[in-house]
This record gives sequence, C-alpha cells and structure tokens, in this order.
Amino acid sequence: MQKRNSFLSLFAIVLIVIGITACANAGSEYSRRPCYVVIDNSTRVDATLASAMNSLSPGIFCLIQKTMSGGATYYHCTNNQGLSSDIIWTAVDQRMTIIVGSNNGIIVGFGNLDNPAVFYAYDRECPNCFNPDGVPVKSRPLSMDEKGHATCGTCKRVYDMNNRGYIISGEQGDPLTRYTASTSGPYGTLAVQ
Repeated sequence: MQKRNSFLSLFAIVLIVIGITACANAGSEYSRRPCYVVIDNSTRVDATLASAMNSLSPGIFCLIQKTMSGGATYYHCTNNQGLSSDIIWTAVDQRMTIIVGSNNGIIVGFGNLDNPAVFYAYDRECPNCFNPDGVPVKSRPLSMDEKGHATCGTCKRVYDMNNRGYIISGEQGDPLTRYTASTSGPYGTLAVQ
C-alpha cells in the first residue's frame, strides 16, 4: 500500500511539473510588451480590415498603423493583397488607450496551414533587429508579400505569418513577436492585447 501511495505521489508531482512547464511555454509564446487595439468593424465596415478577419480567407494579413491627417486620427490598413484604407477614429477610440504594437504597427490575419484556421496578431517590427529600448529607437519594419511572408529589410530574414511567425529563410533567431488576438468575424470586432 505504501509503495502504491509513493507511486501516486510521484505521478502527481510529474503531472504538476508537466503542467507548469506547459503553462510557462504557452505564456512565452506571446509578447509581454503592451499592445491594445479594439476595432468594431460592424460600424466601420472596412473591407481591407475585413479581408484579414475572415476565417474563410486564410493567408490574408493586414498591417494596422495609427496615423494623423488634417488633425484627425486614423487607422491606416494595408493588406498583403494590395488593398489599403483609412478608418477614422471615433469618439470611443479617442477615449481609449490605444497601443498599436511596440512601434506603431501590428499585422493581423488567419494562417492558412491549420484547420480550423488560427488567427494571429504580430508586431510589425523585426524581433531580431528592433530594439524598443535603444536610443534613439530605430524602426525595423517588416514588409509583407501575397504568400503570407514578412521580410526584414535589415537582416533579410523571412518569417512565415501562416505558421506562428517562424523564420523560413535567413539566420536563426526569434520568431515574430505575437500578441493575443481575437475576431468575431469580418464585420465584427477585432481585439488585440
């Protein structure tokens, strides 16, 4: 009986260690840097943003940036299929604390490798070249292509946005910086945090 209890105790400890390790690994998958964007596309009805929020169109990714023009604030959206648009901020947006990635840009979209498709949100800066604590902060933005690849103009690494932002070409390094994100559909709500 004592052997059985010792075995059960050892088994319980192993399960706890596995659980802690799994939670630690899941937590490190996402950035700890602040990012907070909420866009209600049911009221904005923006086709560029909707294209990336559609689970039936995986592989379309949209870069979202905060811009100013004529005293007004906008979200500038550009997808990897060549569409772009500007979404003017509402009074609700003006009252919220909006943080659009580590240096004013996030990329969102459904990957095309999983079924069901996984919704991703990435920082637009290269995780291997951009230093948010550098003085001065030098932007190292990624460019997107129609295949769902993001490329850094500085280090030339190519990242697969369809597959968790892993490097597919260039030197080894960190995958793209990810944020937790959700969407309730193309003309629903986008939430990145």
